[in-house]
Amino acid sequence: MLASLSIKNYALIENLKVDFKDGLSIITGETGAGKSILMGGLALVLGKRADTSLVYDKAKKCVIEAEFQIGSYHLELFFKENDLDYDPWVIIRREILPNGKSRTFVNDTPTNLSVLNSLTSQLIDIHSQHETLQLSDPVYQFHIIDALADNTINLNEYHTAFQEYKLMLKGLEEIKQSQLQAQKEYDYHLFLWEELNKAALKVGELEDLEKDLEKLSHIEEIKSNLSGVLELSERESLGVLSQLSDINHQLSRIGRYAELYESLSDRMKSLLIEFKDITSEIETENENLVYDPATMEKVENRLQLLYDLQKKHQVSTIEELIDIRELYQLKIEEVDNADETINLKVEEIKVAEERLCVLCDKLHKRREKAIPQFSGQIEKTLAGLEMKNTRFRVELSETSEFMFNGRDHLQFLMSSDKGKTFEHMKRVASGGEMSRIMLAVKSILSKYSNLPAIIFDEIDTGVSGEVSNRIAELMLAMSKNMQVITITHLPQVAAKGNHHYKVFKKEQEEVISSNIKVLNPDERLVELAEMLGGNKITESAIAHAKQLLS
Repeated sequence: MLASLSIKNYALIENLKVDFKDGLSIITGETGAGKSILMGGLALVLGKRADTSLVYDKAKKCVIEAEFQIGSYHLELFFKENDLDYDPWVIIRREILPNGKSRTFVNDTPTNLSVLNSLTSQLIDIHSQHETLQLSDPVYQFHIIDALADNTINLNEYHTAFQEYKLMLKGLEEIKQSQLQAQKEYDYHLFLWEELNKAALKVGELEDLEKDLEKLSHIEEIKSNLSGVLELSERESLGVLSQLSDINHQLSRIGRYAELYESLSDRMKSLLIEFKDITSEIETENENLVYDPATMEKVENRLQLLYDLQKKHQVSTIEELIDIRELYQLKIEEVDNADETINLKVEEIKVAEERLCVLCDKLHKRREKAIPQFSGQIEKTLAGLEMKNTRFRVELSETSEFMFNGRDHLQFLMSSDKGKTFEHMKRVASGGEMSRIMLAVKSILSKYSNLPAIIFDEIDTGVSGEVSNRIAELMLAMSKNMQVITITHLPQVAAKGNHHYKVFKKEQEEVISSNIKVLNPDERLVELAEMLGGNKITESAIAHAKQLLS
């Protein structure tokens, strides 16, 4: 239920606050008093895009707040899923700042328009006379039938499955396009892969080859230095080995005189043994070092191959070349296994289609069952709105195509007189009749939907007389199940309300602004009399107003 509405600094409204109650509330006012502005402010707080041109004072921010009582409408999960603080009394606030930016809050938690629209669509329905065009919209027609068919759970399940199905179709098309492109590049990728595979790449090989080439390029220098070391080590009397042997001999002779000498002698022995090993290894290496042009050429050729591959593929390591080789292998396998991949995806889609068929059948059967119920109710309701000869037909047929709400095709047809053929409503019904049909539809839906509130914005335009009374009675009946607020120019409708509000203009210091107030019984009587007879209130108008209120 809409509990209150507060509007500050919007259009002709400087500061307005109004509390609403359950039942049937009536809003009246002269043309131009600000009823449309009031509805514009409400639409803004419900999620409409902000228009900065409607700000009353451009130097101040515009603030619109609406409070809803939602305790019995099971919206806790919605609040949790959207990270909003739940409370049985929810306050929605929109702010338009002087710089043109807009902000949205739900219970003081910032949110976006998408979440706001999802929330408010579950709280209130605003219907104006222009929205009768929805009756010809298949989407709205399905909404009506599915509400009566109690198809909400089935539709949610179908929507989930349908989205998954569309993703599968998209995935299959992407696979086919990828395969087509891969097939075009298959020979080239195969050539590149074979070239890399033939190279027998090994991690760390490049560094080892570069070291080998460095050694092979300097063999003469290396042999010269190694020979020099051997000469210095093995010279008969002055060689390092001979001198180390003498030192070792002399230390061993005094080792028994002190622990220090013994330690020095042991260390010297170890040093002599290590030096002999070094000399032996140097001698072996020197003997084995032979300049081999063939080996050097082989190393150079291998290095050049690796360098060429790196340059060709624009990388700097063997590891990257290996990764590229594996990538080409995957692309080749993708083409080689193309038929198998596509067949698997096709089978997956077939399973999804079978599931969709089952869900579509559920939706169709429930709709078939609900249609006679709807047709009967709409004809009965319209008969009470002085459209006694109107007949309704809802045609439901199955198609082979999966659509957003199943495979059904739906048409609302109408005959305005007995014996006449059924045609589309927009070809048969006048504007006033379309308004009555929409009102009848809304009254039926109010019994099946869990919507807290509905606002009718001059939906009774174009009707008068007894039809006005019937419209008022229908709105009053709807208010037993939900809060109903209606903006009207008809005194017959206004008199049926449980609560009566008047929108008016006031001028203060040459500034005109709009406001709203709740009428007490005396003020309500005067308002109805003015609606009946104009600004000049007569005794006859007062008497008529009393009669309407009685």
